Amino acid sequence: MSFSSFISGLKQKTNEMKDEVLKFKNKNFLNAATAGSALIAMADGTLDAAEKQKMIRFIESNDALKVFKTTEVITSFKEYVDNFEFDKDIGESKAFEALNKLKGNEIACRTVMRLILSIAASDGVFDDSEKAVAKKIAVELGLTPGDFEL
Repeated sequence: MSFSSFISGLKQKTNEMKDEVLKFKNKNFLNAATAGSALIAMADGTLDAAEKQKMIRFIESNDALKVFKTTEVITSFKEYVDNFEFDKDIGESKAFEALNKLKGNEIACRTVMRLILSIAASDGVFDDSEKAVAKKIAVELGLTPGDFEL
């Protein structure tokens, strides 16, 4: 499957994700989704002002995340990004801690993984550093990376 087919498939499943996210509308799910988003956003080691704005706009416009209040999503995402900006290791530790709280709930984990991948692909580019982080997230969630073409 080509990368463009992969991106098209993710976009087609947006409405399905919204229905799935509704099932998991809770603080642990929100934190896992925003922590994973921060991990992907920081995959190259930096997040400049333009990238932050793009991420925030994506989070605000993502149908699946609309089940949460925009302020909650942005606040949670910002907290994880701030941890990375303070110290990369602390940022990763806090983000993986949030992801780990979903471990054992395969459906919630798969939903978060699909959200993270849609965020990674939001700029039309899914580079090697993002793929490596996405693979690490899948493993952390107890998922098989190959299920997500990683």
